[in-house]
Amino acid sequence: MAEHYEPVIGLEIHCQLSTRTKMFCGCELSFGEEPNTHICPICLGHPGTLPVTNAEAVHFALMIGMALECEIAPRSIFHRKNYFYPDLPKGYQISQYDIPLASNGRLGDVRIHRVHLEEDAAKLLHSGSSGRIHDAGESIVDFNRGGTPLVEIVTEPDLRTPGDAAEWGRLLRATLKRLGVSDVNMDEGSLRVDANVSIRPAGETEFGTKTELKNMNSFRFLEQGIAAEIARQEELVRGGGAVEQETLHFDTQSRTLSPLRSKEYAHDYRYFPEPDLVPLVPTEQMLERARAALPELPAERAQRFESDLGLPEETAKLLAFRGELGDYFEAALAADSADARTLANWVRNELVQRLGDTDPAESKITPEALASLVGMVEAKSVSQSNAKEVLAVLVEEGGDPARIVEERGMAMAGDDELESIVSRAIEADPDAVEQIKSGNQKAIGALMGAVMRETQGRADGKEVQRLIRERIGS
Repeated sequence: MAEHYEPVIGLEIHCQLSTRTKMFCGCELSFGEEPNTHICPICLGHPGTLPVTNAEAVHFALMIGMALECEIAPRSIFHRKNYFYPDLPKGYQISQYDIPLASNGRLGDVRIHRVHLEEDAAKLLHSGSSGRIHDAGESIVDFNRGGTPLVEIVTEPDLRTPGDAAEWGRLLRATLKRLGVSDVNMDEGSLRVDANVSIRPAGETEFGTKTELKNMNSFRFLEQGIAAEIARQEELVRGGGAVEQETLHFDTQSRTLSPLRSKEYAHDYRYFPEPDLVPLVPTEQMLERARAALPELPAERAQRFESDLGLPEETAKLLAFRGELGDYFEAALAADSADARTLANWVRNELVQRLGDTDPAESKITPEALASLVGMVEAKSVSQSNAKEVLAVLVEEGGDPARIVEERGMAMAGDDELESIVSRAIEADPDAVEQIKSGNQKAIGALMGAVMRETQGRADGKEVQRLIRERIGS
């Protein structure tokens, strides 16, 4: 019998902070602008320049540490992480090593090992990757990104499946977005995820040799990349080989893995304290400011939606993890007395189906309009099918759902009208009536179809069925 292996997964997340200026100088942050237009002697590493720590970056990092239930270090220091690469003008990166700003935290079921501040590297642009580079084989270094404030979040190896890793990553992304510390746009690189992956025989506690998947730019690809690496390691070990510690690239097109370089160890970077920066010692005022800035976080919001409003877990998570949907839902809930579960289903299914990833607050349908429409469905003043048509109009044009229903003749058929239509349907199809009386319950579909066609969707299906059975004594 083949031995069963257990995956062991930890994540390292780099999050660019949405400060106005860079981590250690006064250059403004930029994205997509002309290369090398937001630079100065400090972020270019000119001799004799001195860095100054960005106070707002520290504030954002403190908020992140608190949101992740970390212990905040009373004193932390910056280090020089030494390595040579064209995107690093100083020949080292300013980061934190021995004492991170925050550590020993938790988000959901995953423990947080550390949260620390550092600066981002510059960006290499190659021919074919930028419209500004025309000559084949040409590359340039864009130092605009160099020095951008980063927070690195490192988890403990608590994840066991690719799906769990992707789901937890989405929770972290939603948490960071809710904090307002970053736009967490993975396409633009403001949130980058690395995965450390190893396997071990099931039941063992010793860790296997880990590999690192670098810079995954979506959680779907993160899940696929981890799954591919687990399969690769299992095949290698079952064949008598050994996993080597290395950094890998996952090609999202071919779904294949390729080595980038051997995985470095901490001593390879020759860390030593940054002599040009004073230690980071958060004052009580700084801690209180960060604590006061914390909003309700997605995990807390999802729990509240479940416990207080009775929403299903999956719906509660969607509304909480996509904060703009949660905000819209709560605004709609406050505007009308519609049932919370019904309203949440309309937001999650009908509205999202029409808007996709668009923030509903930026659409033409207001929360009040959706709440009013759902209330009309609950009051049986408009049918479910017609309400969906009204929703399509609201998304395209905006407006008042009650007026749209009135102008387009979509109001639910009155009792007298509906009873008359049911009577005519029964008289027009005696064969269906006899089949129903004989026990063929499917035959009621023919009568219901006739009624629904004549009412043009202005009747409730359950009420129509009740009236038909009442009339024929079934």
